Amino acid sequence: MKLSVAMAYYNGKKYINEQLSSILGQLGPEDELVISVDGAEDGSYDLLDEWIMRDERLILVKGPGRGVVRNFEHAIKQCSGDVIFLSDQDDIWKPGKVRKVLWAFEKSGALCILHNALPVDEEGRPNGESDLFRLRKSRRGILKNFVKNSYMGCCMAFKKELLPLILPIPKRMYMHDYWIGTAAELTGKVALLKEPLICYRRHGNNVTEMHHGSPGFMLKKRLDILLCLLELRRRKKRIGRGGSKR
Repeated sequence: MKLSVAMAYYNGKKYINEQLSSILGQLGPEDELVISVDGAEDGSYDLLDEWIMRDERLILVKGPGRGVVRNFEHAIKQCSGDVIFLSDQDDIWKPGKVRKVLWAFEKSGALCILHNALPVDEEGRPNGESDLFRLRKSRRGILKNFVKNSYMGCCMAFKKELLPLILPIPKRMYMHDYWIGTAAELTGKVALLKEPLICYRRHGNNVTEMHHGSPGFMLKKRLDILLCLLELRRRKKRIGRGGSKR
């Protein structure tokens, strides 16, 4: 079984060494780590080139430059593995994460695994916050996740069978992880691992925030989600009729 890791990168020089070390140590010789680079104006191009020279499992691709959702979509499109892990550039994978996620796939028969995470500060030390499952009240269910999203991309892995359903990601979908998790729920099964398998680094430049936007923004987001869910159901029916083409 080949594994892929899809990472969206943007000016991540400060933390990328620690993250790449924590990931690559858990991958096999035939696996790959695809990094879609939307920008490296912080001087990290040379750093990434050094990593590529040292490890042939790293694949560096130029990102589309249209935000985090499109950057992750671009990275996912380059992946060739049977299981695809999503990764942020600034977290730390705990030892044994890959092994435990693969065990969860085998035991559950799920298409997508969502695992827990431990919030840490900029230096990688526990910051006193509860784990993400408790903070976000994470659980399965399309209605529950419509109200409050449990799907954090940095805590997700999914099987390649989902690719025809999730690609392309609709333009109005606000986050890739919610889209992938919902697709897995509609198509097969999502399994949750309560053990924190990454250190989720909290700092001033996090893309994902832990608070809601304005009421107007939240209303628009929910309307967009409803339209995307309708599109997801149409795709599922089309694939069921044999009309899927990647």
